[in-house]
Amino acid sequence: MSELLPVFLKLAGRQVVLVGGGQVATAKLRQLLAADAAVRVVAPDVTREIREAASSAQRLVTVSRRPFEPDDLEGAWFVVAAATPDVNRQVSEAAEARLIFVNAVDDPANASAFLSGVVRRDGVTLAISTSGAAPALASLLREGLDALLPRDLAKWVWQARVERLAWRRDGVPMEARKPRLLRALNALYGGASDREEQAESIRFPVAAISADRGPRVPWLNAPEDSWL
Repeated sequence: MSELLPVFLKLAGRQVVLVGGGQVATAKLRQLLAADAAVRVVAPDVTREIREAASSAQRLVTVSRRPFEPDDLEGAWFVVAAATPDVNRQVSEAAEARLIFVNAVDDPANASAFLSGVVRRDGVTLAISTSGAAPALASLLREGLDALLPRDLAKWVWQARVERLAWRRDGVPMEARKPRLLRALNALYGGASDREEQAESIRFPVAAISADRGPRVPWLNAPEDSWL
């Protein structure tokens, strides 16, 4: 399989079709509603939770209690197929014909998009994917990354936002931004003498910065981070 392009979709208020009405589809519905998507569920039978979501005051969920039909995808931005392999294949073919990406749950052959293990904390989102080949591993990695994130991540996010405003104001070049951000984050935890103790308290080692050696972090020069 070719390498995947990691993408975060803005689905708020946009139509998503969810094909399937069982427990797996219910779990996917929770994810879609967390993104404020408008979800149309198509399945002969649906769980109680799906029925309750359709009857809620928010009215983000509608349910069609019948088998899938290709025309169900009209107007959809994204499709999730959480049904049998045969139905998933029908959904995949209909989506392909309409140039719509489809996530087929635990069915890589019928998928053109893969949902990931996700960590959301204080405005930061981390997503882990194994291209649909090993979802259990993605879940384990998600738990590991969640444990590594600092307890006071919100403070990091706030500081990064402040720094970014200053960079734009002062015209700081891209290559100088990450070293400055690392220094600013280290400054949140005092001087070098107590940095080790502070890093242990947040369960995440803060990169040591020195004026003569510079930052010692493996991802400092990653080209994909140049927007920072």
